[in-house]
Amino acid sequence: MPVESGSNVAARQAKQKRKSHSLSIRRTNSTEQDRSGLQRDMLEGQSSDNLESFLRMEDSKLPLSLRSNLLDLFSQIEREFENLYLENLELRREIETLNDRLAAEGQTFEGADLAKGALKTKASHSTSQLSQKLKTTYKASTSKIVSSFKATSTRAVCQLVKEYVGHRDGIWDLSVTRTQPVVLGTASADHTAMLWSIETGKCLLKYLGHQGSVNSIKFHPTEQVALTASGDQTAHIWRYMVQLPTPQPVADISQTPCEEDVDFSDKDDADGEVEGPNDCPSIRVPTTTLRSHQGVVIAADWLVGGKQVVTASWDRAANLYDVETSELVHSLTGHDQELTHCCTHPNQRLVVTSSRDTTFRLWDFRDPSIHSVNVFQGHTDTVTSAVFTVGDNVVSGSDDRTVKVWDLKNMRSPIATIRTDSAVNRISVSVNQKIIALPHDNRQVRLFDMSGVRLARLPRSNRQGHRRMVCCSAWCEDNTTCNLFTCGFDRQAIGWNINIPALLQEK
Repeated sequence: MPVESGSNVAARQAKQKRKSHSLSIRRTNSTEQDRSGLQRDMLEGQSSDNLESFLRMEDSKLPLSLRSNLLDLFSQIEREFENLYLENLELRREIETLNDRLAAEGQTFEGADLAKGALKTKASHSTSQLSQKLKTTYKASTSKIVSSFKATSTRAVCQLVKEYVGHRDGIWDLSVTRTQPVVLGTASADHTAMLWSIETGKCLLKYLGHQGSVNSIKFHPTEQVALTASGDQTAHIWRYMVQLPTPQPVADISQTPCEEDVDFSDKDDADGEVEGPNDCPSIRVPTTTLRSHQGVVIAADWLVGGKQVVTASWDRAANLYDVETSELVHSLTGHDQELTHCCTHPNQRLVVTSSRDTTFRLWDFRDPSIHSVNVFQGHTDTVTSAVFTVGDNVVSGSDDRTVKVWDLKNMRSPIATIRTDSAVNRISVSVNQKIIALPHDNRQVRLFDMSGVRLARLPRSNRQGHRRMVCCSAWCEDNTTCNLFTCGFDRQAIGWNINIPALLQEK
């Protein structure tokens, strides 16, 4: 028996020694059982019996006062962890309450998916993740009334009518003919341009003359002639003749129940790849080839009257050509970096060019002997496009997530600024109502008026809308079926019906 009691004493002393030299600090997101264990180890350790045993350890070399101070500090650390843990629990309860409330109201807002519980937290989430999700949830809560109203009104006034599918790569640009028959033209990175029947969505003609990405397409104001710009450093002018097919009844896609936004992967696109139209006629040789640029020709447009064209290139120059002779009339230089777009005034001999140097420039050809230029500075990143309105205004969009409205008579500061949450690509302005259509990198398309008031956001879900970056928009107010078109890097163009009177009435 003496041997057995001696071994017990030795084991107890060894255990106390290990305990005195070890400290276990538990994580704040531990379970209730862990927390209670921590409280027992630390708080109950302050009881008279445990404190006395801790202070009377024979193998401790620390003074009694220092040991007491150390134990007190450990207790304070435990209380701090406990306060953080309780605060963590309270935040989680608040988030779940907001989630349940918003889910019950069927609220869906941009950038999050409440119905699928994207904001439901787990025990493994870090404090920073919880903080970020809490900010997102509060943002949705404060704007849920406005967002709900906008979502409902958008379905009523903006409807997807037709999808134009057939390109094998992203679509950079689109345009609508100004003469009869009215058709839609698209320019794609797959080296082709296509003409489409607006009503049926059928491909009517394919242009195969370029050796590089087709970056722009514009139609002659009075003839059946198209102008395309390409990455092969040329611009082509080619004639077309199309015959419209018999219109078919249009399916009302807008009645499809709207589901939450989903993110399609490249694998999804590959699985759903659609072969390009093989039965439509094609053109392989242009009527005129415009050569003089030393870089990618990113855009081109017809000057008023259709006798001259202007091209914009990555060689930092815009060139003015005579259509009949194909000769270079004038080279517009002055930008410090690559050009991104060019646009001509519908009624006057004015040209505006935009660039990566954060500026856009106005060129005046109303007097043949004068080529004056005004520089508009106001953006902080690449100006992706600048377009004229019928009046004396220019609207510019930029990668700095802003759109600015300018008065040609006062270039010092914009008369209106629209701030968005994503980079803006090639914008368009309706002729009659002056509504600005903004295509975004984040797959959204938004409508604003000239004073900067938001009118609507086009519907987008996993069944309708763009699934990739939206590159361009184009209005066609005279068409009763589709009066707005958009295209993107999901390889499709979309025709929309915008009920403009109802849209302006809700404004």
